[in-house]
Amino acid sequence: MESIGKLLMILGLVLVGVGLLLLFGSKLPWLGKLPGDIIVERKNFTFYFPITTSILISLLLSLLLWFWGRK
Repeated sequence: MESIGKLLMILGLVLVGVGLLLLFGSKLPWLGKLPGDIIVERKNFTFYFPITTSILISLLLSLLLWFWGRK
């Protein structure tokens, strides 16, 4: 039961983090506009793929979870 409790706490923290990112993401002007993010704009079509932003967020989360996992 302890492992389920820890898992629920982690999922809750992740949901809070995603919620805060959605709420305040527009106030961070650099988020999603880093060099390497792919934007293709055509006449009636826009394709946006924030690959650099995704890699940066993945690295930060991996580092955070790695520090949290060390005991």
